Amino acid sequence: MCTNKHLYKVICISVFLLCGVLGFSQSTKQKQLESRRQELRREIQKINALRAENKSKEKSELSLIEDFNYKINVLSNLIKVTNQQANLLTREINSNQKKITSLREELVQLKEAYAAMIVKSYKSKNQQSRIMFLLSSEDFKQAYKRLQYLKQYSDYQKEQGRIIKAKTVELQETNMSLLKQKEEKNKLIAENKVVQKSLESERKHHETLMTTIKRNLSLYASQIKQKQREADRIDREIDRIIKAAIAKSNKAAGKKSSSKSFALTAEEKVLASNFIANKGKLPWPVERGVVRLGYGTQRHPIDRSLTIKSNGVRIATTKGAKVRAVFNGEVSEILKMKNVNPIVMIRHGNYLTIYKNLSSVYVKKGDKVTTKQEIGEVFTNPSNGETILSFTISKGFTTENPNGWIYKM
Repeated sequence: MCTNKHLYKVICISVFLLCGVLGFSQSTKQKQLESRRQELRREIQKINALRAENKSKEKSELSLIEDFNYKINVLSNLIKVTNQQANLLTREINSNQKKITSLREELVQLKEAYAAMIVKSYKSKNQQSRIMFLLSSEDFKQAYKRLQYLKQYSDYQKEQGRIIKAKTVELQETNMSLLKQKEEKNKLIAENKVVQKSLESERKHHETLMTTIKRNLSLYASQIKQKQREADRIDREIDRIIKAAIAKSNKAAGKKSSSKSFALTAEEKVLASNFIANKGKLPWPVERGVVRLGYGTQRHPIDRSLTIKSNGVRIATTKGAKVRAVFNGEVSEILKMKNVNPIVMIRHGNYLTIYKNLSSVYVKKGDKVTTKQEIGEVFTNPSNGETILSFTISKGFTTENPNGWIYKM
């Protein structure tokens, strides 16, 4: 059975380790939140830069609503993350304040005990010198024990002095940490107030624009439906091309042409494996940009009764922006359709990346491309100055969310 003393030690060690783990966990969480906050701030800077660039252009109400919705979403997330940071700092501040109180109390007790020990030691020296204390021993064994006692007592005094010094330093460091945390929290609160004002301004502009739009909602609904029909027409043609490419690869490999996946060569298998290994680390298809429309089926921000089906993401970028291959591969198709800007399709084994709305293309079908190689330029709408790249990732003809593939999208 464990003794009480042993049980006390186990409890103390467990508490110490738990505090250490909690402290490390909080520190890691704080770093993650700060990293996310900086990402959102950079995103806002990119949005503002794109707005400033196209300020002289007259945008459509549909485009403006997308702009407002996106910035409102980013600003809201920034406020949320900053609040999480401030709340975490509050917990850390409270923890440090408790620690400071505990350290102060402990120091008082240590100093009182140390002072009493010094006084006792001084009195003991006056009453009887060390030599007399040792000479009065009955035998050598007792004298040796007394000598050891004096040494241990002296070491104990030094150790207590060292502990007091260490606790004093710890108290000072904790005080400094507390002041820094309070300063960081005040800074976060001040920054959040500025962001909150910006969010309120964006929401007011959004509400004003929505009031204008609602006066003629049927016209905008018609535009939205037409835009979706055009997107669906392009996606159907892309699906047709992919299915034909899959059938061709399977026929060449002597497999059933009805298969839903590419028949891969040994080289293509390696390429597909490398593509998968880089999931979440692929570069953006443009050097600078913000996602204006996300992946998947979603309610339209103007008419909630309508849905948008997005097989990829729409990225707003700068005029003259170059389109880059996100990974090594082979240009499987340069698609040109009536009233549609060129589309480049790049195959990476059994995966494809698709780049829509290009003004010019620098590659041709069958070309081998490398990661970040420029393959074309994004089309800029002359009427509103918008430069939008539509980007899709698919496995065969099943699309996947680019957010999970592109680094920090």
